[in-house]
Amino acid sequence: MSAIREPEAVLFVAHDASGPVIAFSEGLSFWGGVDPDTGTIIDAHHSSHGAHLAGRIVLMPTSRGSCSGSGVLLQLARNGQAPAALVFREHEDILTLGAMIADRLFGKPVAVLRAAPKIYDALARAETAEIADGVLAFAGQRIPLQTPDVRILDLSSADEAVLNGQQGHAQKTAMEVLCLMATAQGASSLKDVTRGHIDGCILAHDANLAFAETMREMGASITIPTTINAISVDRENWQAQGVPADFGQKASRLADAYVAMGARPTFTCAPYLLDDAPEEDEAIGWSESNAVIYANSVLGARTQKHPDYLDLFIAMTGRAPNTGVYLAENRIPDCEIRVDLPKRFDDAIWPMLGWLAGERSPNGIPLLTGLEEEAPTPDDLKALCAAFGTMSGAPMLHVRGHTPEGHLQPRANASQHSIGPSDLKSLWRQFNTAGSQVDLVAIGSPHASLHECRAFAAALAGRSCSQTTQTIITVGRSVLAAATEDGTVETLKRANVQIIPDLCWCSITEPVFPQTASVVMTNSGKYAHYAHGLTGRSVRFGSLAACADAAVRGVAPEGLPPWLLDA
Repeated sequence: MSAIREPEAVLFVAHDASGPVIAFSEGLSFWGGVDPDTGTIIDAHHSSHGAHLAGRIVLMPTSRGSCSGSGVLLQLARNGQAPAALVFREHEDILTLGAMIADRLFGKPVAVLRAAPKIYDALARAETAEIADGVLAFAGQRIPLQTPDVRILDLSSADEAVLNGQQGHAQKTAMEVLCLMATAQGASSLKDVTRGHIDGCILAHDANLAFAETMREMGASITIPTTINAISVDRENWQAQGVPADFGQKASRLADAYVAMGARPTFTCAPYLLDDAPEEDEAIGWSESNAVIYANSVLGARTQKHPDYLDLFIAMTGRAPNTGVYLAENRIPDCEIRVDLPKRFDDAIWPMLGWLAGERSPNGIPLLTGLEEEAPTPDDLKALCAAFGTMSGAPMLHVRGHTPEGHLQPRANASQHSIGPSDLKSLWRQFNTAGSQVDLVAIGSPHASLHECRAFAAALAGRSCSQTTQTIITVGRSVLAAATEDGTVETLKRANVQIIPDLCWCSITEPVFPQTASVVMTNSGKYAHYAHGLTGRSVRFGSLAACADAAVRGVAPEGLPPWLLDA
């Protein structure tokens, strides 16, 4: 029997489109990487920083980074600034889902197709292209486009009942999109998941509010235990923080819409810090890139990196496409990254290793070796996973000796990479572009753990933060309660540290983000990557202890830290 031939080009969201071609050799996170109002690339680390995507045929191998990219694409589609079409060479979920929602719920389609490498490479060399009547035309070529067929899915009788509208229009819509995404992902069936995590609850733009309230008005109801990501305001205290009423009310409405649909008001981007964290091999339906990567990599649970909006549909149905890293064969490492550690280092190395691992493996699952004799803490692994997610589209990584599946051997054709002191030095300089003065110290991206709060208090060692340097730690509600009970919050407050629940650094806006701050220092590789594009501020990066010192002194040391100078 001959093997089934992959189609040359598949059109996942049908829409006639034409325009100039722009091709990227690397993936792009639309969240934190593209301005949702103008379509301009704002990721300062991307090779095409400053390019405009509106009205263009945009090619990239696949997307990367945050699950929230689907919402950015929806916002662009709703305001007329979206690409004319998106073309991928590999499987892609986040932007594909955003285009589906733009089409099905708001009548603002963006064409999305996946092309075989030969066609993709030829199209990348073209100046213009057109999609019309099911045909891709460019440079004298005409490529017929296939469309996915959801009839290939093996659905349960309960799935069929939902698909036929027996549980209402909202649940039917959720199942329809789930089935479309399942076929796009190459799944043959759906699977049960035990819990969900909603990511699209940040008011980064009006599209997230429009989607949530539209679904709530349709009668959407969550059917499995589901947590909610960080939101855009301190839900109980924003009025006293100077937040404009219009923004605060909209952000609150967005959070309340998901609570009304049945989600728990956890408001944290680190749901793995909650008391009921998923167990090894448990199938869950999470969104939010750092949470997904930590759940798969460190906890050993199983979840795809579900795009925003699909997370709600999974929570509504308790079902997810049975594909990707839900399957054991897809969790095998695609490459090995050998780490050559400096003789000494501090906790800043873990987010740096995560960022560099994502750069080395932008699409596949890496296995990190060379760390077997080290003892990373859960916080170290949290920082590693979060930074990895800014650079890679993969939903997990393995660390030999430290993660549940770190013993797995890479595939026979796995590529080999390395990370050494010279790479760390280069990244340090890339992360530290500002001068020595520090106006703001930002801890909690992802949300700080109880141990991080205690460690920061210990690093202050009874000192108070400078009056010219604001210091803010963002946390989830459960960590805030525990830190209040054990006295850590009071210790931090006496040191002039502000502790804010519900929002995080990826959702914070002025005036909670100090308007006068020009330079922000963080211990987060994730925020060091995104901060300039999100806030326009210059960035400094360092260990937790270095951040504490900068908070007290108002300045950060120039040049490389001692452990890198000696490397």
